[in-house]
Amino acid sequence: MIEVTRLNGKAFTLNALYIESIESFPDTTIKLTTGDKFIVLESEEEIRTKVTNFYRQVQILSNPYLRGEEDEEE
Repeated sequence: MIEVTRLNGKAFTLNALYIESIESFPDTTIKLTTGDKFIVLESEEEIRTKVTNFYRQVQILSNPYLRGEEDEEE
């Protein structure tokens, strides 16, 4: 889960596993696999960082091949 902020300043928590796309129009829009869309104050880069940190926390990125470390010794 990641915390993001609506344009009105209210924070809410979003399940990062359901994020399908993040775009800047210039406002950052997050589209979920459910079809829901959220416009948030955070930049696209901030959202990507939060999602990556969440994935690491739940060990989705624990596989070295998923992290891009293909030359890591086994």
